[in-house]
Amino acid sequence: MSNQTRQFFPEIEAFQTGRLKVSSLHEIYYEQAGNPKGRPVVFLHGGPGGGINSDHRRFFDPSHYHIILFDQRGCGQSTPHAELEGNTTWDLVDDIEKLREHLGIKNWLVFGGSWGSTLALAYAIAHAEKVCALILRGIFLCRPSELKWFYQEGASQIFPDYWARYHDFIPKEERANFIQAYYRRLTSVDADMRLQSARIWSQWESATSYLLIKPEAIEDFEDPHKALAFARIECHYFINNAFFKTDNYLLENAAKLKNIPGYIVQGRYDMVCPAQSAWELHQAWPGSKLHITPEAGHAAGEPGNRAALITATEACKIY
Repeated sequence: MSNQTRQFFPEIEAFQTGRLKVSSLHEIYYEQAGNPKGRPVVFLHGGPGGGINSDHRRFFDPSHYHIILFDQRGCGQSTPHAELEGNTTWDLVDDIEKLREHLGIKNWLVFGGSWGSTLALAYAIAHAEKVCALILRGIFLCRPSELKWFYQEGASQIFPDYWARYHDFIPKEERANFIQAYYRRLTSVDADMRLQSARIWSQWESATSYLLIKPEAIEDFEDPHKALAFARIECHYFINNAFFKTDNYLLENAAKLKNIPGYIVQGRYDMVCPAQSAWELHQAWPGSKLHITPEAGHAAGEPGNRAALITATEACKIY
């Protein structure tokens, strides 16, 4: 499907930025880039709580695509920062619709990786008629088995050295449920405790996101603004089962995707979101094409994943 030498499109600036009030509490930051008259595509970032950056514009041909990016509730430049109140999957699905209507867009291509794939699927199930195609990477269905793999036992056996800090921070009597233990600390009244636990939580994920560990990705979460939003919002979603009605909600509703074409890009050695979920989604969604990148982990920017995603955005020009 892809040529690993395929590079990002050149750096571009947003042609417009704005803020949209989506509730009495929350306001989201958004930006538009590329061709204002082109095929609209909305980029859904990971986390939840990860935020957007300028490289996210570069998966798309700016001469063809009208590129829309936004920071989800509580992260990036959206406000209030790291806020958990009124922050659920279905609030975010509603925000995507509000942004589409605000920008006067009839329908669009939806692109999301990791948690962005979760949110893209939830949005497409709820608003299938607004989605012309899906491009998804690092599939995360937010099931208990996936959370157990990454936050309790599984990935810990592949990265025991990086797991040790995450593990040892929690007292023995609380280790039967690390998500609950971290949630207590991430919502503590003690600001230092919130920040310390946020850095440890976030750096565990960044350490495991690449086929070859990138120290600079771990260092990135020394930034308290990034770490607090990422860890607090992720843990809030995960302790609440991503606000889904059942443990396997997305696959149980995959039939609603039947008329939506889509591309799934999955790193073979993805330790954050193992390939089993991508495989099961592909089986449940007849309109999908699955590409497993042979030499990649979780991160979108790894050469093979990046190339496959750009190949997919080029292929989606027909929609």
